[in-house]
Amino acid sequence: MTSISQGQIEALEETVEVDAPPATVWSLVSDVARMASWSPQVVKTFVRGGGPVQLGTRTLNINHLGLLVWPTQARVVRFEPHREFAIRVKDNFTIWSFTLEPTDTGGTRITQRRETPDGISSISRRLTDTVLGGQERFTVVLRDGMRQTLERIKAEAETSR
Repeated sequence: MTSISQGQIEALEETVEVDAPPATVWSLVSDVARMASWSPQVVKTFVRGGGPVQLGTRTLNINHLGLLVWPTQARVVRFEPHREFAIRVKDNFTIWSFTLEPTDTGGTRITQRRETPDGISSISRRLTDTVLGGQERFTVVLRDGMRQTLERIKAEAETSR
């Protein structure tokens, strides 16, 4: 359930277990240029300056929901190979992350989170309320997208084994 107070929104989290080792899963989740392959909301991600993705890497992202299209800028804020990858979206202050945990069966548990430690920017809140159907509706869309993203990563990781 989502709670909204003073711009704070409860973290969203979805988890899936994958029959592939953390190194395989890491190679996918840390390849931000491929996020459009998995996320139903991401159209394209551009890595600024080219080169390998690492802590501090900046991206330009094109997102969509139906006919609505919008850009965001982000920066990699956590980069711990085979364990955690996170970006902070400059435009709305959210942090999107993947945490990888090895399972007893040699697989990986992937948790995707959307955190709002500094709340959500006022412009993002206004746009969500006026253009995206409100916080509660958009939260349902985000959760569905997270599940789809994880299932698509799972399918690719298990095929890549």
